[in-house]
Amino acid sequence: PEFTMTWDRYRATRLSDQRVAQGRSHWQQNRSLLERVQAAYGVGPGVIMGIWGLESNYGGYTGGFNVVEALATLAWDGRRASFFRPELITSLKILNAGDIAFPRMLGSYAGAMGQPQFMPTSFLRYAVDFEGSGRRDIWDNTADVLASIANYLAKSGWRPGEPWGERVVLPDGFDPNQAGRENRRSVAEWSRLGVRRADGMALPARPGAAAVILPDGAGGEAFLAYGNFSAIRRYNPSDFYALAVGMLGDLVTA
Repeated sequence: PEFTMTWDRYRATRLSDQRVAQGRSHWQQNRSLLERVQAAYGVGPGVIMGIWGLESNYGGYTGGFNVVEALATLAWDGRRASFFRPELITSLKILNAGDIAFPRMLGSYAGAMGQPQFMPTSFLRYAVDFEGSGRRDIWDNTADVLASIANYLAKSGWRPGEPWGERVVLPDGFDPNQAGRENRRSVAEWSRLGVRRADGMALPARPGAAAVILPDGAGGEAFLAYGNFSAIRRYNPSDFYALAVGMLGDLVTA
């Protein structure tokens, strides 16, 4: 959907009132846990909640396909066998390690597993046993789920204490060719060019570079994406996805 929907349609389906309300409820239930996760990995609760909400609706839907069977089918199919064969072998290693039993190893039709929707190789790299149970359980253990998401982001370059981005207002006559992730400037330079916060106030002073993102092209909504935007895109390489994760997390934890 990140590559087939318009931004308006994608935003409406991903940032529904129901998803935001559910997120706020789950955030309240897990605030102390999220504080411990933040202390361990330096990743704030907003982006964790955003990914959790988009990937599995806070654990409400994780997929009903047996991961080994799905990956075996895709490895046999041939179209992307070179990608899925290593994932299949890795899924067997996870079973062999005892992190999950075969009947509970469920996920999407493409083998993404559990509440964070990790592929098996991502599981080996990023899944953690946060509570010390002896198993990395991203299917049923909320602590492991949230800590694993945080660990993924931390190892993808997340910068503690910095935002992912924010909605902005562009000056009249803004050249859309200046937008895009590759065109990064300092926040001070964007301010000099007339970019303002969504409320019309001046942009706050921030270190590092930022890029203007126009998900619907010129004339639509505009966002200023900071360094942590790139960390979210390591989870899913889509500007739509990264924007929705950041916005959902902000709404849930506001």
